[in-house]
Amino acid sequence: MSTPPDIALRPARPGDLAALVALEQTAFAYDRMSRRQYQRHLGSDRAILLVAESAGELLGSALLFLRRHSDLARLYSLATAAASRGRGVGRALLSAIEALAITRGIRRIRLEVRRDNTAAVALYEGHGYRRVAALDAYYDDGADAWRYEKTLPDPAQP
Repeated sequence: MSTPPDIALRPARPGDLAALVALEQTAFAYDRMSRRQYQRHLGSDRAILLVAESAGELLGSALLFLRRHSDLARLYSLATAAASRGRGVGRALLSAIEALAITRGIRRIRLEVRRDNTAAVALYEGHGYRRVAALDAYYDDGADAWRYEKTLPDPAQP
């Protein structure tokens, strides 16, 4: 999947902090990350934090947590600004985070998503993630979740 031509993907920088927090506040009603958490992840070698932008405006973000001595990573967050939905931002971020994960030796990505988030469920399933567990009352507001996992291609295999 290619990135739409008007959207740039790049690693998040400290200067993105305010926009990341603002996106978090508008994209999620519960289980939001704090400014302090974003600051910690911006400087961490155990996290990949990407942003999508257009004309200097933050359109979305993706946060992947890496585990030491493990080929399993966790997609902790994928957020798209409401005005940018339907433009391919989520797909582009997901593809980019997977590609970066592969370069870091990651073979599997796991994530959780609200069962009632049909757009996100469709995105992940359309991207090859398979449902591996049902998680009752997983979120702070009591909402249920699905756990998904995807095995990434091995770059050593033709």
